[in-house]
Formats: sequence, structure tokens, C-alpha cells
Amino acid sequence: MALTPRTRASIFFTDFTKNLEMVPGRKDVARHINENSVKESIYNLVMTDRGERLFQPNIGCDIRGSLFENVDPNVMLILEKNIENTIKTYEPRCNLRGVEVSGNIDNNELRVKIVFSVVNTTTTSTLDIELNRVR
Repeated sequence: MALTPRTRASIFFTDFTKNLEMVPGRKDVARHINENSVKESIYNLVMTDRGERLFQPNIGCDIRGSLFENVDPNVMLILEKNIENTIKTYEPRCNLRGVEVSGNIDNNELRVKIVFSVVNTTTTSTLDIELNRVR
């Protein structure tokens, strides 16, 4: 039997939400599907420090530690490469298009813009992350 556009099954990527909330009206756990699932996974990878996960100590970007360094082009380039390597290594569900790190020196703030597409789709998605140092 040949696959036609009508019989071809869509590939879905699903993850549970972080707080395991329930779907209203059903006794089922809510979940993120496709793009939202991959976005949350990338966000978790970027926000995780190395050594934070007990049985997976190599996962993470150590981006929070860079908030206490002087923000200059070298630090931003190192962060970009670190984020790219982490996503390419630990998130096989996305095709990474680019990572851009910008900083606001006066406020010790970092902005990370990650452009990617989910595997088997052509839609490009963007994830923006802002980090501020709490004083």
C-alpha cells in the first residue's frame, strides 16, 4: 500500500508540562505538542547548569555564571558556541538555524535568541530568553 498525503501519519513530539497540571474536565496530564515541546526542552537545556542534574552531569550551558562576568564580544561568542553545542548534542528533535547572544552591559542583562525548526517541518520558530542578575 502506497502512502498518500491522506494516509501519511503526522509525527508528533510530546512532553508533559513542568508542573504536571491536569487537563480541565478529564483525568489526564496536560502536555506540550511539537513546537512547544521542543521550545520547552531547549529552554530547560539553556537554563540548566552543568552538574545540576545528578545522573546527567554534562547536560547544561552554564549561562547563569556568565551574568557575573563583564559582558564583552568574547563572552557572547563563547556563550553562543556553548548553547549551539548543547542544543545540537542533547536535542535531536530540532534543526538549529542560529543562536544570537546580546548583552546590556549597564544592567548586567543577557538576551539569547534561538532560531530553530522542528524536525520534519519547514516552519521556523524563535525562542527568546532574557536573563537578569538579581542584586
